[in-house]
Amino acid sequence: MTIAFYDAAQVEHLLDYPGCIAAMRCAMQALSESGKAQPLRQIVKIADNMLFGVMPGDLAAIDSFGAKLVSVAEDPVRPGRSRHRGVVVAFAAGTGEITCIADAETVTSIRTACATAAATDALARPEARTLAIFGAGIQAETHIRALRHVRAFDRILLWSRSIDTSTALAARLSAELGLTIEAMTDGERAAAEADVICTVSGSAEPILFRSWVRDGTHVNLVGSSFLGPVEVDSALVAAGRYIADYRPGVLAQAAELAVARDAGLVGDDHVVGEIGEVHASTLVGRERLDQITIYKSLGHVVQDLAAVAYLHARAASKGIIA
Repeated sequence: MTIAFYDAAQVEHLLDYPGCIAAMRCAMQALSESGKAQPLRQIVKIADNMLFGVMPGDLAAIDSFGAKLVSVAEDPVRPGRSRHRGVVVAFAAGTGEITCIADAETVTSIRTACATAAATDALARPEARTLAIFGAGIQAETHIRALRHVRAFDRILLWSRSIDTSTALAARLSAELGLTIEAMTDGERAAAEADVICTVSGSAEPILFRSWVRDGTHVNLVGSSFLGPVEVDSALVAAGRYIADYRPGVLAQAAELAVARDAGLVGDDHVVGEIGEVHASTLVGRERLDQITIYKSLGHVVQDLAAVAYLHARAASKGIIA
């Protein structure tokens, strides 16, 4: 049996943003509607600077099951930042055969941003025009590329702990995408002027605070994917209408929620539901224009399976043999 393999370049070529956003919306709705318990991700500490992540699961809506296997280690090319190297392996539910294997780092970077874009489309105010990104790594770039497809942002504000890094990224993407992207030195000002905020830094300590965020803002918490890193303060967690990608996972592994819960500010009932329920119109997302809404993204393997199924189908339609 020949197994199709898609390397990083092929994934980037085949996994277009509008198509992936639609795939993420459908996948998250199917996850919520299935009612089936999915295994939580397993994270194994290999060494002080090396983690191994295993994310198994299935997505019956596309007759697929599989797993993502990744190492998480410091990137020697970018000190202080990490890389996620690995593969997504997809199986056909009907036969048990391997459908394809794809580079996990590129799949993750694009599908995460596209899932955020779908959530933003569902939760942000329709007239949102200013986007703030906290972080300047690969997720900052993919989030800018994705979110421009769901709102007509006329300003994008980019803040990170390195002004040189954020300035370089802002200049490159402004030229490439024809957008107005400003590197900011003041995170408080960036947050105060934003209608939508994405935290994609993986910071160990809060970089965004409730006092900075205007009422009516939509906030995407993306950078922390396991217990430990906390990108926002507990006051912001408590102030927002908090919607999970996958509720059992968020209750067990969302660091910002855990800290706020331990402080007695919120309980498990603060997680009002899943984004898939909002996509299915069985849960109200934004209740009021002046409400702060929060989407917590831990990431789920159904997103990987849906993204890989989509790019595999595109490859077949284009006659590409991976």
